[in-house]
Amino acid sequence: MSINRIVVAGTGSGVGKTTVAIGLMAAYKALGYTVQGFKCGPDYIDPTYQTAVTGRNARNLDSWMCSELAVKEIFLRGSVDADVAIIEGVMGLFDGKDPLSDTGSAAEIAMITNSPVLLVVDCGGMARSAAAIVKGFQLLSPNVRLCGVVANRVGSVGHYELIQQAVEKECGIPVVGYLTKDERLRMPERHLGLVPSIERGELKPFFDLLSETIQQNFDLAHLYQIMGSQTIESSKALFGTQKKESQVRIAVAKDQAFHFYYPENLELLEHYGAELVFFSPLRGERVPSNVHGLYLGGGFPEEFAVELSKQDDVLLSVREAIESEMPSVAECGGFMFLTESIETIGGEVYPMVGVIPGKVKMHTKLAALGYREVTGMDGNFLIGPNDRARGHEFHYSTFEPAREILSSYFVSGSRGTKHEGYLSNNLVAGYTHIHFGSAPELPQRWVEQCKMFKSGV
Repeated sequence: MSINRIVVAGTGSGVGKTTVAIGLMAAYKALGYTVQGFKCGPDYIDPTYQTAVTGRNARNLDSWMCSELAVKEIFLRGSVDADVAIIEGVMGLFDGKDPLSDTGSAAEIAMITNSPVLLVVDCGGMARSAAAIVKGFQLLSPNVRLCGVVANRVGSVGHYELIQQAVEKECGIPVVGYLTKDERLRMPERHLGLVPSIERGELKPFFDLLSETIQQNFDLAHLYQIMGSQTIESSKALFGTQKKESQVRIAVAKDQAFHFYYPENLELLEHYGAELVFFSPLRGERVPSNVHGLYLGGGFPEEFAVELSKQDDVLLSVREAIESEMPSVAECGGFMFLTESIETIGGEVYPMVGVIPGKVKMHTKLAALGYREVTGMDGNFLIGPNDRARGHEFHYSTFEPAREILSSYFVSGSRGTKHEGYLSNNLVAGYTHIHFGSAPELPQRWVEQCKMFKSGV
Protein backbone atom coordinates (compact mmCIF):
# COMPACT_ATOMS: atom_id res chain seq x y z
CA MET A 1 0.00 0.00 0.00
CA SER A 2 1.20 3.49 -0.84
CA ILE A 3 -0.03 6.75 0.68
CA ASN A 4 1.43 10.22 1.03
CA ARG A 5 2.43 10.59 4.67
CA ILE A 6 4.47 12.67 7.05
CA VAL A 7 5.38 12.77 10.74
CA VAL A 8 4.83 16.21 12.31
CA ALA A 9 7.40 16.27 15.11
CA GLY A 10 8.68 18.90 17.50
CA THR A 11 12.01 19.81 19.00
CA GLY A 12 10.29 19.22 22.35
CA SER A 13 6.93 19.36 24.09
CA GLY A 14 4.97 22.59 23.84
CA VAL A 15 6.46 23.88 20.57
CA GLY A 16 3.16 23.73 18.71
CA LYS A 17 3.23 20.40 16.86
CA THR A 18 -0.39 19.61 17.79
CA THR A 19 -1.58 22.93 16.37
CA VAL A 20 0.43 22.38 13.18
CA ALA A 21 -0.67 18.75 12.77
CA ILE A 22 -4.37 19.52 13.27
CA GLY A 23 -4.06 22.62 11.10
CA LEU A 24 -2.55 20.59 8.26
CA MET A 25 -5.34 18.03 8.57
CA ALA A 26 -7.95 20.79 8.40
CA ALA A 27 -6.23 22.51 5.47
CA TYR A 28 -5.78 19.41 3.34
CA LYS A 29 -9.36 18.34 4.04
CA ALA A 30 -10.57 21.80 2.97
CA LEU A 31 -8.63 21.31 -0.28
CA GLY A 32 -10.55 18.11 -0.97
CA TYR A 33 -8.16 15.46 0.34
CA THR A 34 -9.28 12.53 2.47
CA VAL A 35 -7.04 12.83 5.53
CA GLN A 36 -6.17 10.20 8.14
CA GLY A 37 -4.76 11.28 11.50
CA PHE A 38 -2.40 9.34 13.75
CA LYS A 39 -0.80 10.09 17.11
CA CYS A 40 2.54 8.69 18.28
CA GLY A 41 2.48 7.29 21.79
CA PRO A 42 -0.35 6.37 24.17
CA ASP A 43 -2.12 9.75 24.28
CA TYR A 44 -5.94 9.62 24.06
CA ILE A 45 -6.72 13.34 23.86
CA ASP A 46 -4.98 14.61 20.73
CA PRO A 47 -6.71 11.90 18.64
CA THR A 48 -10.10 13.32 19.65
CA TYR A 49 -9.17 16.55 17.85
CA GLN A 50 -7.88 14.59 14.86
CA THR A 51 -11.07 12.56 14.64
CA ALA A 52 -13.19 15.70 14.87
CA VAL A 53 -11.31 17.56 12.14
CA THR A 54 -10.85 14.70 9.66
CA GLY A 55 -14.13 12.87 10.20
CA ARG A 56 -12.15 9.63 10.42
CA ASN A 57 -11.25 7.63 13.51
CA ALA A 58 -7.73 8.70 14.57
CA ARG A 59 -5.35 5.98 15.77
CA ASN A 60 -2.32 5.68 18.04
CA LEU A 61 1.01 4.38 16.77
CA ASP A 62 3.08 3.20 19.73
CA SER A 63 6.25 1.23 19.10
CA TRP A 64 6.77 0.27 22.73
CA MET A 65 3.32 -1.08 23.48
CA CYS A 66 3.02 -2.75 20.06
CA SER A 67 5.45 -4.64 17.86
CA GLU A 68 6.82 -3.16 14.65
CA LEU A 69 4.54 -5.43 12.60
CA ALA A 70 1.53 -4.39 14.68
CA VAL A 71 2.36 -0.69 14.21
CA LYS A 72 2.52 -1.20 10.44
CA GLU A 73 -0.81 -3.02 10.47
CA ILE A 74 -2.50 -0.30 12.52
CA PHE A 75 -1.12 2.33 10.15
CA LEU A 76 -2.24 0.51 7.03
CA ARG A 77 -5.71 -0.32 8.40
CA GLY A 78 -6.23 3.29 9.39
CA SER A 79 -5.03 4.63 6.04
CA VAL A 80 -7.41 2.65 3.81
CA ASP A 81 -9.12 4.98 1.30
CA ALA A 82 -7.20 8.04 2.55
CA ASP A 83 -5.17 10.39 0.32
CA VAL A 84 -2.78 11.62 2.99
CA ALA A 85 -1.73 10.42 6.46
CA ILE A 86 -0.52 12.94 9.02
CA ILE A 87 1.21 11.45 12.04
CA GLU A 88 1.55 13.74 15.05
CA GLY A 89 4.67 13.09 17.12
CA VAL A 90 5.09 12.86 20.87
CA MET A 91 7.32 15.11 23.02
CA GLY A 92 10.50 15.83 21.04
CA LEU A 93 11.30 13.87 17.89
CA PHE A 94 13.78 11.54 19.62
CA ASP A 95 12.07 11.32 23.04
CA GLY A 96 10.60 7.95 23.96
CA LYS A 97 10.91 5.10 26.43
CA ASP A 98 14.51 5.87 27.44
CA PRO A 99 17.25 8.43 26.66
CA LEU A 100 19.60 5.95 25.00
CA SER A 101 17.42 4.66 22.16
CA ASP A 102 14.63 5.64 19.79
CA THR A 103 12.21 3.13 21.35
CA GLY A 104 8.71 4.57 21.64
CA SER A 105 9.66 7.86 19.95
CA ALA A 106 8.25 9.68 16.95
CA ALA A 107 11.59 8.99 15.27
CA GLU A 108 11.00 5.24 15.56
CA ILE A 109 7.47 5.58 14.15
CA ALA A 110 8.93 7.54 11.23
CA MET A 111 11.37 4.68 10.58
CA ILE A 112 8.74 1.94 10.89
CA THR A 113 6.29 3.70 8.55
CA ASN A 114 9.07 4.95 6.27
CA SER A 115 7.79 8.52 6.68
CA PRO A 116 9.78 11.74 6.38
CA VAL A 117 9.62 14.25 9.23
CA LEU A 118 8.35 17.81 9.28
CA LEU A 119 10.08 19.48 12.23
CA VAL A 120 8.23 22.20 14.17
CA VAL A 121 10.61 24.70 15.79
CA ASP A 122 9.61 27.41 18.28
CA CYS A 123 11.49 30.30 16.68
CA GLY A 124 10.62 32.99 19.18
CA GLY A 125 13.71 35.09 19.95
CA MET A 126 16.00 33.52 17.35
CA ALA A 127 16.98 33.67 13.70
CA ARG A 128 20.14 31.89 12.47
CA SER A 129 20.15 29.79 15.65
CA ALA A 130 17.12 27.94 14.24
CA ALA A 131 19.47 26.47 11.63
CA ALA A 132 21.73 25.12 14.38
CA ILE A 133 18.77 23.40 16.03
CA VAL A 134 17.60 21.85 12.77
CA LYS A 135 21.15 20.75 11.92
CA GLY A 136 21.44 18.92 15.23
CA PHE A 137 18.20 17.03 14.58
CA GLN A 138 19.43 16.13 11.10
CA LEU A 139 22.69 14.68 12.38
CA LEU A 140 21.54 12.62 15.39
CA SER A 141 20.12 9.69 13.45
CA PRO A 142 20.94 8.85 9.81
CA ASN A 143 17.79 6.70 9.60
CA VAL A 144 15.42 9.63 10.19
CA ARG A 145 14.92 11.97 7.24
CA LEU A 146 13.88 15.56 7.88
CA CYS A 147 12.12 16.84 4.77
CA GLY A 148 10.98 20.24 6.00
CA VAL A 149 10.65 22.73 8.83
CA VAL A 150 7.82 24.83 10.27
CA ALA A 151 8.79 28.09 11.96
CA ASN A 152 6.33 28.56 14.81
CA ARG A 153 5.67 31.67 16.91
CA VAL A 154 7.60 34.05 14.65
CA GLY A 155 7.19 37.75 15.24
CA SER A 156 6.53 38.78 11.64
CA VAL A 157 6.86 37.75 8.01
CA GLY A 158 10.29 39.38 7.99
CA HIS A 159 11.33 37.29 10.99
CA TYR A 160 10.13 34.15 9.17
CA GLU A 161 12.14 35.05 6.08
CA LEU A 162 15.35 35.36 8.15
CA ILE A 163 14.79 31.89 9.57
CA GLN A 164 13.91 30.46 6.17
CA GLN A 165 17.11 31.79 4.61
CA ALA A 166 19.31 30.46 7.40
CA VAL A 167 17.76 26.99 7.60
CA GLU A 168 17.56 26.42 3.86
CA LYS A 169 21.19 27.53 3.33
CA GLU A 170 22.71 25.61 6.24
CA CYS A 171 20.47 22.52 6.32
CA GLY A 172 19.39 22.06 2.71
CA ILE A 173 15.71 21.49 3.47
CA PRO A 174 12.77 23.83 2.93
CA VAL A 175 10.97 25.84 5.57
CA VAL A 176 7.48 25.11 4.27
CA GLY A 177 5.52 27.51 6.44
CA TYR A 178 5.13 29.53 9.60
CA LEU A 179 2.71 30.55 12.33
CA THR A 180 2.84 33.80 14.25
CA LYS A 181 2.10 34.31 17.94
CA ASP A 182 -1.68 34.18 17.69
CA GLU A 183 -3.68 33.53 20.86
CA ARG A 184 -6.69 32.52 18.76
CA LEU A 185 -4.79 29.37 17.78
CA ARG A 186 -3.93 28.46 21.35
CA MET A 187 -5.18 25.02 22.37
CA PRO A 188 -7.01 24.96 25.74
CA GLU A 189 -5.35 22.85 28.41
CA ARG A 190 -6.30 21.07 31.61
CA HIS A 191 -4.61 18.74 34.10
CA LEU A 192 -4.54 15.87 31.60
CA GLY A 193 -3.38 18.02 28.70
CA LEU A 194 -5.57 19.28 25.88
CA VAL A 195 -9.29 19.41 26.56
CA PRO A 196 -10.91 16.63 24.50
CA SER A 197 -12.80 17.86 21.46
CA ILE A 198 -15.82 15.95 22.68
CA GLU A 199 -16.14 18.57 25.45
CA ARG A 200 -15.47 21.61 23.26
CA GLY A 201 -18.88 21.83 21.60
CA GLU A 202 -18.80 23.38 18.14
CA LEU A 203 -15.24 23.21 16.83
CA LYS A 204 -15.83 24.23 13.23
CA PRO A 205 -14.86 27.93 13.67
CA PHE A 206 -11.60 26.90 15.36
CA PHE A 207 -10.78 24.36 12.65
CA ASP A 208 -11.70 26.84 9.92
CA LEU A 209 -9.35 29.44 11.40
CA LEU A 210 -6.55 26.89 11.56
CA SER A 211 -7.21 25.77 7.99
CA GLU A 212 -7.27 29.31 6.62
CA THR A 213 -4.09 30.26 8.48
CA ILE A 214 -2.23 27.17 7.31
CA GLN A 215 -3.36 27.61 3.70
CA GLN A 216 -2.19 31.22 3.76
CA ASN A 217 1.18 30.65 5.47
CA PHE A 218 2.27 27.21 4.15
CA ASP A 219 3.32 25.88 0.76
CA LEU A 220 0.95 22.92 0.92
CA ALA A 221 1.54 21.82 -2.67
CA HIS A 222 5.28 21.56 -2.05
CA LEU A 223 4.76 19.79 1.26
CA TYR A 224 2.50 17.23 -0.41
CA GLN A 225 5.19 16.57 -3.02
CA ILE A 226 7.95 15.95 -0.44
CA MET A 227 5.86 13.64 1.73
CA GLY A 228 6.83 9.99 1.75
CA SER A 229 4.81 7.75 -0.53
CA GLN A 230 6.82 4.54 -0.67
CA THR A 231 4.91 1.28 -0.48
CA ILE A 232 4.66 -0.31 2.97
CA GLU A 233 4.52 -4.09 3.06
CA SER A 234 1.26 -5.30 4.57
CA SER A 235 1.25 -6.96 7.97
CA LYS A 236 -1.26 -9.26 9.69
CA ALA A 237 0.12 -9.29 13.22
CA LEU A 238 -3.24 -8.57 14.87
CA PHE A 239 -6.05 -9.36 12.45
CA GLY A 240 -4.51 -12.27 10.55
CA THR A 241 -7.18 -14.82 11.46
CA GLN A 242 -10.63 -14.89 9.90
CA LYS A 243 -13.14 -12.61 11.62
CA LYS A 244 -15.64 -14.57 13.69
CA GLU A 245 -19.37 -14.00 13.59
CA SER A 246 -20.84 -12.19 16.57
CA GLN A 247 -21.52 -14.62 19.39
CA VAL A 248 -21.82 -12.32 22.42
CA ARG A 249 -22.70 -8.69 23.15
CA ILE A 250 -20.40 -6.43 25.18
CA ALA A 251 -21.71 -3.14 26.56
CA VAL A 252 -19.22 -0.27 26.16
CA ALA A 253 -19.61 3.00 28.10
CA LYS A 254 -18.92 5.89 25.74
CA ASP A 255 -19.64 9.56 26.32
CA GLN A 256 -17.91 12.69 27.62
CA ALA A 257 -16.96 10.94 30.85
CA PHE A 258 -15.79 7.66 29.27
CA HIS A 259 -14.15 7.77 25.86
CA PHE A 260 -10.53 6.63 26.18
CA TYR A 261 -10.44 3.52 24.00
CA TYR A 262 -7.83 2.42 21.50
CA PRO A 263 -9.77 1.62 18.29
CA GLU A 264 -7.87 -1.66 18.00
CA ASN A 265 -9.10 -2.76 21.44
CA LEU A 266 -12.67 -2.45 20.27
CA GLU A 267 -11.98 -3.89 16.82
CA LEU A 268 -10.17 -6.92 18.22
CA LEU A 269 -13.17 -7.67 20.44
CA GLU A 270 -15.36 -7.51 17.34
CA HIS A 271 -12.85 -9.61 15.39
CA TYR A 272 -13.13 -12.42 17.92
CA GLY A 273 -16.90 -12.47 17.95
CA ALA A 274 -18.25 -9.62 20.10
CA GLU A 275 -21.00 -7.24 19.10
CA LEU A 276 -20.33 -3.92 20.84
CA VAL A 277 -23.31 -2.07 22.29
CA PHE A 278 -22.53 1.52 23.30
CA PHE A 279 -24.30 3.35 26.10
CA SER A 280 -23.89 6.64 27.96
CA PRO A 281 -23.88 6.58 31.77
CA LEU A 282 -23.69 10.38 31.76
CA ARG A 283 -26.93 10.67 29.79
CA GLY A 284 -28.72 8.28 32.11
CA GLU A 285 -28.51 5.17 29.94
CA ARG A 286 -28.51 1.93 31.88
CA VAL A 287 -26.33 -1.04 30.97
CA PRO A 288 -28.14 -2.43 27.90
CA SER A 289 -30.20 -5.58 28.29
CA ASN A 290 -29.10 -8.91 26.86
CA VAL A 291 -25.37 -8.22 27.10
CA HIS A 292 -22.69 -10.63 28.27
CA GLY A 293 -19.77 -8.32 29.04
CA LEU A 294 -19.08 -4.79 30.23
CA TYR A 295 -16.26 -2.41 29.22
CA LEU A 296 -15.77 0.80 31.20
CA GLY A 297 -12.96 2.76 29.59
CA GLY A 298 -11.02 5.74 30.80
CA GLY A 299 -12.01 9.37 30.64
CA PHE A 300 -12.91 12.11 33.09
CA PRO A 301 -15.52 10.85 35.58
CA GLU A 302 -14.14 13.35 38.10
CA GLU A 303 -15.13 16.22 35.80
CA PHE A 304 -18.70 14.90 35.71
CA ALA A 305 -18.88 13.52 39.25
CA VAL A 306 -21.93 15.62 40.14
CA GLU A 307 -23.94 14.40 37.15
CA LEU A 308 -22.82 10.76 37.48
CA SER A 309 -23.61 10.63 41.19
CA LYS A 310 -27.24 11.56 40.44
CA GLN A 311 -27.77 8.75 37.92
CA ASP A 312 -29.24 6.27 40.40
CA ASP A 313 -30.64 3.94 37.75
CA VAL A 314 -27.31 3.85 35.92
CA LEU A 315 -25.30 3.18 39.07
CA LEU A 316 -27.71 0.38 40.00
CA SER A 317 -27.56 -1.21 36.54
CA VAL A 318 -23.75 -1.23 36.55
CA ARG A 319 -23.70 -2.64 40.07
CA GLU A 320 -26.19 -5.37 39.14
CA ALA A 321 -24.23 -6.31 36.01
CA ILE A 322 -21.00 -6.72 37.96
CA GLU A 323 -22.68 -8.54 40.85
CA SER A 324 -24.11 -10.99 38.32
CA GLU A 325 -20.45 -11.86 37.57
CA MET A 326 -20.67 -10.54 34.01
CA PRO A 327 -17.08 -10.45 32.62
CA SER A 328 -16.19 -6.78 33.11
CA VAL A 329 -13.08 -4.70 32.49
CA ALA A 330 -12.67 -1.17 33.86
CA GLU A 331 -9.70 1.06 33.05
CA CYS A 332 -8.66 4.22 34.90
CA GLY A 333 -11.80 6.39 34.70
CA GLY A 334 -13.92 3.25 34.62
CA PHE A 335 -12.09 1.94 37.67
CA MET A 336 -12.70 5.25 39.48
CA PHE A 337 -16.39 5.06 38.58
CA LEU A 338 -16.74 1.66 40.24
CA THR A 339 -15.39 2.79 43.62
CA GLU A 340 -17.55 4.01 46.49
CA SER A 341 -16.90 7.69 45.82
CA ILE A 342 -14.75 10.35 44.14
CA GLU A 343 -13.38 13.19 46.25
CA THR A 344 -12.59 16.31 44.26
CA ILE A 345 -9.66 18.68 44.79
CA GLY A 346 -12.05 20.97 46.62
CA GLY A 347 -13.00 18.22 49.07
CA GLU A 348 -16.49 17.47 47.73
CA VAL A 349 -17.37 13.77 47.83
CA TYR A 350 -19.70 12.19 45.26
CA PRO A 351 -20.96 8.60 45.49
CA MET A 352 -20.21 6.26 42.59
CA VAL A 353 -21.18 2.64 41.79
CA GLY A 354 -19.71 1.22 45.00
CA VAL A 355 -18.63 -2.28 43.94
CA ILE A 356 -14.98 -1.55 44.73
CA PRO A 357 -14.45 -0.92 48.47
CA GLY A 358 -12.69 2.41 48.83
CA LYS A 359 -12.63 5.92 47.43
CA VAL A 360 -10.73 7.88 44.82
CA LYS A 361 -9.14 11.18 45.78
CA MET A 362 -8.13 13.81 43.20
CA HIS A 363 -4.84 15.71 43.50
CA THR A 364 -3.36 18.81 41.89
CA LYS A 365 -0.15 16.95 41.02
CA LEU A 366 0.36 13.97 38.75
CA ALA A 367 0.00 10.69 40.67
CA ALA A 368 1.25 8.28 37.99
CA LEU A 369 2.64 8.54 34.48
CA GLY A 370 4.42 6.09 32.24
CA TYR A 371 4.50 2.81 30.38
CA ARG A 372 3.62 -0.38 32.22
CA GLU A 373 4.49 -4.04 31.67
CA VAL A 374 1.47 -5.95 32.92
CA THR A 375 1.05 -9.42 34.41
CA GLY A 376 -2.24 -10.72 35.78
CA MET A 377 -2.94 -12.18 39.19
CA ASP A 378 -4.44 -15.61 39.88
CA GLY A 379 -8.13 -15.58 39.00
CA ASN A 380 -7.85 -12.78 36.46
CA PHE A 381 -9.81 -14.00 33.41
CA LEU A 382 -8.27 -11.38 31.13
CA ILE A 383 -4.55 -11.85 31.82
CA GLY A 384 -2.97 -14.51 33.99
CA PRO A 385 0.28 -14.83 35.97
CA ASN A 386 2.12 -16.30 32.98
CA ASP A 387 0.91 -13.69 30.50
CA ARG A 388 2.44 -10.38 29.51
CA ALA A 389 0.86 -7.26 28.06
CA ARG A 390 1.82 -3.63 27.76
CA GLY A 391 0.01 -0.42 28.61
CA HIS A 392 0.36 2.87 30.42
CA GLU A 393 -0.85 4.93 33.38
CA PHE A 394 -1.65 8.62 33.47
CA HIS A 395 -3.79 10.01 36.28
CA TYR A 396 -4.04 12.69 38.95
CA SER A 397 -5.93 10.59 41.46
CA THR A 398 -5.13 7.91 44.02
CA PHE A 399 -7.26 5.03 45.24
CA GLU A 400 -7.69 4.54 48.97
CA PRO A 401 -9.08 1.04 49.70
CA ALA A 402 -11.51 0.67 52.59
CA ARG A 403 -10.09 -2.75 53.43
CA GLU A 404 -7.57 -5.25 52.15
CA ILE A 405 -8.33 -6.09 48.52
CA LEU A 406 -7.05 -8.42 45.82
CA SER A 407 -5.18 -6.67 43.00
CA SER A 408 -5.84 -7.30 39.31
CA TYR A 409 -2.33 -6.73 38.04
CA PHE A 410 1.32 -6.80 38.86
CA VAL A 411 2.84 -3.93 36.89
CA SER A 412 6.39 -2.77 36.30
CA GLY A 413 7.53 0.64 35.14
CA SER A 414 10.43 3.05 35.32
CA ARG A 415 10.01 3.38 39.11
CA GLY A 416 9.82 -0.30 39.94
CA THR A 417 7.03 -2.80 40.37
CA LYS A 418 3.73 -2.76 42.26
CA HIS A 419 0.36 -4.44 42.67
CA GLU A 420 -2.38 -2.48 40.94
CA GLY A 421 -6.15 -2.47 40.60
CA TYR A 422 -8.99 -4.58 41.97
CA LEU A 423 -10.00 -8.16 41.19
CA SER A 424 -13.25 -9.85 42.20
CA ASN A 425 -14.89 -12.78 40.43
CA ASN A 426 -15.29 -11.62 36.80
CA LEU A 427 -14.36 -7.99 37.43
CA VAL A 428 -10.90 -6.82 36.34
CA ALA A 429 -10.30 -3.16 37.18
CA GLY A 430 -7.33 -0.84 37.56
CA TYR A 431 -5.65 2.37 36.53
CA THR A 432 -3.61 0.70 33.78
CA HIS A 433 -4.75 1.11 30.18
CA ILE A 434 -3.77 -2.08 28.35
CA HIS A 435 -3.28 -1.97 24.58
CA PHE A 436 -4.69 -5.23 23.20
CA GLY A 437 -2.31 -4.84 20.27
CA SER A 438 0.43 -5.93 22.68
CA ALA A 439 -1.41 -9.18 23.50
CA PRO A 440 -4.24 -10.06 21.06
CA GLU A 441 -5.05 -13.18 23.07
CA LEU A 442 -6.62 -10.94 25.75
CA PRO A 443 -9.69 -9.85 23.76
CA GLN A 444 -10.09 -13.40 22.48
CA ARG A 445 -10.05 -14.66 26.07
CA TRP A 446 -12.55 -11.99 27.12
CA VAL A 447 -15.00 -13.04 24.39
CA GLU A 448 -14.65 -16.70 25.46
CA GLN A 449 -15.41 -15.70 29.05
CA CYS A 450 -18.49 -13.84 27.84
CA LYS A 451 -19.64 -16.95 25.97
CA MET A 452 -19.34 -18.95 29.20
CA PHE A 453 -21.35 -16.30 31.05
CA LYS A 454 -23.99 -16.37 28.31
CA SER A 455 -24.34 -20.12 28.53
CA GLY A 456 -24.55 -20.01 32.32
CA VAL A 457 -21.32 -21.97 32.89
